[in-house]
Amino acid sequence: QVELVESGGGLVQAGGSLRLSCAASGRTFRLATMGWFRQAPGKEREFVATINWSGGITDYANSARGRFTISRDNAKNTVYLQMNSLKPEDTAVYYCNSVLGHQAMCDTCWGQGTQVTVSS
Repeated sequence: QVELVESGGGLVQAGGSLRLSCAASGRTFRLATMGWFRQAPGKEREFVATINWSGGITDYANSARGRFTISRDNAKNTVYLQMNSLKPEDTAVYYCNSVLGHQAMCDTCWGQGTQVTVSS
C-alpha cells in the first residue's frame, strides 16, 4: 500500500507562486507514473499534471500548461508541482496519486491533500 503525503500549500496573491510536494512511501513509486489533481469547493476532482517514471514525459491540463511544472526526485520518493502565475481559479485542495492517462490509479491511496488559496 502506497502512502501519499502532500504539502506546500498556502495562501498567495494572484500572480504568485507555490511549490507543492508529494512524498510517497513504497518501493513501487520509482516505477509509477504520478500525477497531481485538484478539487475546488463544490466541484469534481480534476486532473492537473502527470509525469512518467523517469521524469522524461510530462502532460498538463490546459488550465495548467505554461504555468505549472511537474517534476520528481526518485531518490527522495517525491513529486513536485511548481505553480507560477497563480489565479484565483487555482484555489483548491491539491492531491497526488499514481496515474494512468489522466485518471488516478489508486482509490485507496488519496492523502489529505494540501490547500492552495489564491486571493485576487
